[in-house]
Parts: sequence; structure tokens; C-alpha cells
Amino acid sequence: MNVPNQIAGDFLSLLNAHAIPPLSTKVTDAAPLQTQATTVFAFQFADGVLMAGDRRATAGNMIVTDQVEKVIELDATSLLAIAGVPATAFEMARVLQSSFEYYRRSQLQSLSLPAKVRALARLLRDNLPMTMQGVGVVVPIFASVDQTTMPPQPRIFFYDPLGAQFLAVGYAATGSGSMSIRSVLSYQERYGSLKPSAMSLDEAVRFALRLLMTAAEFDSATGGVNPAEHSFATIRVLTSTGIVTIGTDQQRSALADA
Repeated sequence: MNVPNQIAGDFLSLLNAHAIPPLSTKVTDAAPLQTQATTVFAFQFADGVLMAGDRRATAGNMIVTDQVEKVIELDATSLLAIAGVPATAFEMARVLQSSFEYYRRSQLQSLSLPAKVRALARLLRDNLPMTMQGVGVVVPIFASVDQTTMPPQPRIFFYDPLGAQFLAVGYAATGSGSMSIRSVLSYQERYGSLKPSAMSLDEAVRFALRLLMTAAEFDSATGGVNPAEHSFATIRVLTSTGIVTIGTDQQRSALADA
């Protein structure tokens, strides 16, 4: 397939050139009740960025499932946390995974951090018709490694539903339980004896689990962490060298050591 030079390496432009929209924006009055993914957050700790989310998805006042993976690995140095409609968010994640890999293979180098940030913003803007109708709203958090600094540093970005992106200073949270989490993060960073940015990995994991426990107390849409029920979070850690997934055994151990 011949690819015009002006779109070489740009997966989203390639889709547009062939009239293939990355996201469908057709909505009817008979649209079903939406499934919503809730409560994700990220914060800087001593070794990088920890990104976490509960596993609950709801539709109105009904719990759909407690097994949703809301922190998604896009490439070797990029994470996406989703809050909003999972169907739309998961499709965005798949498009970004393909876009990042397409660029890497076609240009023999990874996409820059600013380009990755804008790629997600572009998908959110393309989703604007559904967002304005209240259908398919997604409010994500993105983290990736800035290779222009020495040493390379993980950065956190948060977005509004229309695609505006912002560099987070220390932490970000979104979803129905985010207000409780942001309040605790702000207090701990300003006045806590151990600031999140100074925590070790085990301390950061324990803190993240307790944040979700706190959010679940005040928000019924947030799935709590309950070791007795084998209920834990999705936690991934981004450092300058890559991504590590924190499994249930390590989460259980972090709480047990408290």
C-alpha cells in the first residue's frame, strides 16, 4: 500500500485518508443505559509514577462487574487510566496502541511524548459529538516517560472530556470517587509526614490501596479493596525504564505489612 509522505507515521491521518473513522459518533434516542468505569488516579512516588484504579463498572445504580481493568498499557513507556464509558475508552486505547506501534515501525523510532499527549487529545475531540450528547464520555489520565530530560522522567497528564490536556503537578484523579482521592493526595503532599513523592514502592502501593478504600466509603460506584474477599485494585508503576504490574499477592503483602 502506498502511503502519502504527509501522513507517513501518523496512524490517525492514515485512517482519515481512507475514510475510516477511529470512533463511531452515531447516537439514537433509544440509546441504552451506559456502563460507566469509575475512579482512577496517578501520583508521583520516589521511583516514578503509580497509576491505579478500582475494578467496578456501573450502569445507573446497578453494579455491572467488579472485574474491569482500567489501567491499560499502551506501549513500553505509556499508561492510560480510563474513567467514563468503557466501550469508548477501550476503543481509544486500542487506537492509541495501534498508532504508537505504527509510528514505531514505520519511522523506526518511538513517538515523542508531546505527540502521544496530542494523539489522545485528538481522539477525545473526535468523540465530541457523543460527549455533547452525554453518551460515550471519557475522562482519562495519561502517563508516559519524557525522554528529553536527564535522566528520563515519567510525567502525568489529565484531560477534560473535550480534549484539553494538562500536565499534572504530582498527582491526578478522575471518576466518581476522585474528589475524595484528590483531597487526601493534596493533604498528604502538603502536610503529611511522608509525602507521596517521597514514598518507596511498597509505601506507595499501600497508600494507593488505602485511597481506594477511602473513596469507596463515600462513593457507591467505587469498588473497594477487600483482602478478605480477594478484591484488589489494578495498579501499574511507570519508571524511566518501563512498566511493572503490581499483582494481588504484592498488594496483599503491602497491606499486611502496615
